[in-house]
Amino acid sequence: MSTTKTTGAEQGSHSNYRRSLGTIALTATGLGSIIGSGWLFGAERAAAIAGPAAILAWVIGAAVALTIALTYTELGSMFPKAGGMVRYGQYSHGSLAGYLAAWANWIAIVSVIPGEATASVQYMSSWDFGWAQALYDGKELTGTGVGLASILLIFYFFLNWFAISLFAKTNTAITVFKVVVPILTASALMMAHFDTSNITDHGGFTPNGWSSVFTAVAVSGIVWAYNGFQSPLNLAGEARNPGKSLPKAVIWSILIALVIYVALQVAFLMAVPGDKLDVSGWAQLGYNSPLADLAMAWGLNWLALLLYADAFVSPSGTGMIYAATTSRMIQGVQENGHLPGIFGKVDKKTGVPRPALVLNLVIAFLFLAVFRGWGSLAEIVSVATVISYITGPVAVMSLRRLAPDLKRPVKLRAMPYIAPVAMVFGSLVLYWGRWPLTGKVILIMAVGLPVWAWYEIGKPLTQGRKPWAQLRPHLKAGAWMVAYLLVMATVSYAGGKEFGGRGYLPAGWDIAVVAVIGLAFYFWGVRSSWRNPSLVQVEAEMNAAEEAQPAGEGKEPVGA
Repeated sequence: MSTTKTTGAEQGSHSNYRRSLGTIALTATGLGSIIGSGWLFGAERAAAIAGPAAILAWVIGAAVALTIALTYTELGSMFPKAGGMVRYGQYSHGSLAGYLAAWANWIAIVSVIPGEATASVQYMSSWDFGWAQALYDGKELTGTGVGLASILLIFYFFLNWFAISLFAKTNTAITVFKVVVPILTASALMMAHFDTSNITDHGGFTPNGWSSVFTAVAVSGIVWAYNGFQSPLNLAGEARNPGKSLPKAVIWSILIALVIYVALQVAFLMAVPGDKLDVSGWAQLGYNSPLADLAMAWGLNWLALLLYADAFVSPSGTGMIYAATTSRMIQGVQENGHLPGIFGKVDKKTGVPRPALVLNLVIAFLFLAVFRGWGSLAEIVSVATVISYITGPVAVMSLRRLAPDLKRPVKLRAMPYIAPVAMVFGSLVLYWGRWPLTGKVILIMAVGLPVWAWYEIGKPLTQGRKPWAQLRPHLKAGAWMVAYLLVMATVSYAGGKEFGGRGYLPAGWDIAVVAVIGLAFYFWGVRSSWRNPSLVQVEAEMNAAEEAQPAGEGKEPVGA
């Protein structure tokens, strides 16, 4: 079976990585991923959907991300390998579930790269130059805009080509700038204009109802933004002390970003001119460069210029990070047995998986050609992200059942309660994404299945092997995930009209039904896990590494 690679091959590839990233560098990576294009556009999109209640959407989004992230911090510290999040489903459930989770995760992350380039060019379109305004037509990038965004993609690519140490130094410096500018922006807008009547007038705090708050979490870029928490996990193979640094980096990056995003949302809501809301309301604001346009409206020309500059720095920093992390994800997928061997190669001199980097650049170009607007990319990314999230809660408790003796540098006593709650949260956000978007993204998940079928069925048959007996337990263990996606698509279609459905499920009851579905599939997923070849192999690797460790270097589990 393609799911069993030689231990020596995998260890060899990972030996080329440089374990040079500490807690600060990893936190900068997580925070730099979270504060990308989302802060430039997220406040306006969230306000357009939920009005002033968008403030709560950011808090709910952070709670969801933090709950799910806690499950992944245990997994990331257990398996400090590059491309971490594409591996965990493979370890707990074998080939089918592992591939679906990896595919969803990769789609969600690789599409962010062209999204960041698109954001930079879209902000440029507000410059007072004819050539700049011709880059964006109000809905999507023009041909010239796509060309400029393509140049940015190549820039992200080359920043990652040479060495992980160059990436770390560049990213930490960029992240400092990315944190300072949003804080300065929120403060300046609040001091320039703080109209509290915007909260009470123009439809009140929830002009589109409470359901709009949940939809804003799913599709306005909030999930897109917080998804950056996984970047440190995907660089786990390059962490100096993953047991201590990974959980700190993940948790701190989410909490710091929450404060910044709430401040920006409040500043945006209070800075919008009341006469503009009298005419169009929150839903029809239509700024091309939201924060910069507001800065210009209140005479903050210096801030507008700073924002135009940061429109390159923030998305470029995030695009650079995701170019790095997705290349590690591709290497993880290859080591799971579902891509050609060349994509598992890591350059010995630089510690960079260069073939994987090239593949992601090609895919980023394809996404840029098809999805030319930040909003359309944000919707696709957000829903695909949520699908990838459901693996963590199930995998973390599955591995506690299957491999209780594996070393866990991070082990929370409350995980048996956190994991099912995380599964429910993920299911709710997927439902809030609204039909037909949920159906479309679930269909994208099916598009990747022919690749899995080739490596698990087609390739063995061409080699004269009969894969069916070995494949059967993988299919049985992965059935829960296939069924989950089909059931969630059905519920989304039949659900409440406020979430795009046909209205067969009454308001309130639909939320309860989705929560029950999430719990049911959580327990099914945990019970269907099995000691598959990938888990046996990684256990052998970890035990060998433990035996080779000098006496006295073991660390007590965090939170045990």
